[in-house]
Amino acid sequence: MAIKNDHSEGPVAKAIEQQTAKLPSDIFLWAALASMATSATLKIMGKDKTALFIGQWAPSFLLLGVYNKIVKVEGSDAYDNAG
Repeated sequence: MAIKNDHSEGPVAKAIEQQTAKLPSDIFLWAALASMATSATLKIMGKDKTALFIGQWAPSFLLLGVYNKIVKVEGSDAYDNAG
């Protein structure tokens, strides 16, 4: 059953989704893990502020990975083409 949607994504959102859908989803997981490892290394080296800054990237990478996965599964034009 298709859901009726009265609006569609703009051209910028569609262009971004077309490009992000090309990226493998595990890139974002590896980026998050790398930021955590880098943060831990910096913390051990005594660079606390830089470690905190780099460590805070991990949730952003994971969120981008979720967005990437949703775009691959659903896409913005799923509703545009369903009608």
